[in-house]
Amino acid sequence: MRTTLIRRSVLSASAVSLALLATACGSDKSDTKADAKPSEASSSAPAAKGKTDAELEALLLTQAEAPKDSVVKAPTAAQLAALTATTDKADCKPLVQAASMAPQGTSTGVARTQVGGTSGKAADPGASEADKLKAGLEMLTGATGTAVTLTSYDGKGAEEAFAGFKKAGTACAGGYTMTQDGETVKVNKVTPGDAVTAGDEAVSLIADFGDAEAPMAAQLVMVRKGNTLATFSVQNLGGKPALPKDVIDAQAKKLG
Repeated sequence: MRTTLIRRSVLSASAVSLALLATACGSDKSDTKADAKPSEASSSAPAAKGKTDAELEALLLTQAEAPKDSVVKAPTAAQLAALTATTDKADCKPLVQAASMAPQGTSTGVARTQVGGTSGKAADPGASEADKLKAGLEMLTGATGTAVTLTSYDGKGAEEAFAGFKKAGTACAGGYTMTQDGETVKVNKVTPGDAVTAGDEAVSLIADFGDAEAPMAAQLVMVRKGNTLATFSVQNLGGKPALPKDVIDAQAKKLG
């Protein structure tokens, strides 16, 4: 696997995690298929008009609302450009869009942010430089970065986009190839992720793109609330990332 693409693929995770390490290293931190069913009320309710970029921006998780020891930061234009990707299989496009913070389908608006956190504990102030470095690396390796993308739709657009993403998880179970800024990587397989129960319906998928030398995976989560989708691309530098339930729940709560 090419290290250039790996570095780019974990851009969200590493960028916000490094920022957190720089500003909050002294802080101490105190199994089923992921598929929530739509409620009858949400299914029968009339579809509202899609939200604009500005309206979605106001619904994004903020620093004050984020879990403790997290850092919230909007992606730069350069980061978004570096994340742009294509795939060799049309059926897998929704998965690639989720990983690259791109809107699914034809949305009326889009808003994005990133939430990063650390894992482990910083070294004591009196520790040796070697111990401080070791502790810092352990925190970064276990750190999780979550890219959050909000999109909204007219009519049944959100339901259709959600269905397309869910379908891609099955269609692309055997893997696919994605190309990012001239670099190509093989996604080995796609499997069900951790259970998510937020919103009107939700689904989580694990995209495995690692190898024996460097285990790597992304957890892709989509939550629908009415005519708005919240998509989460979750990664870290230490293999399969844990589901950031607190981040997902906090963001879903803001959607109503």
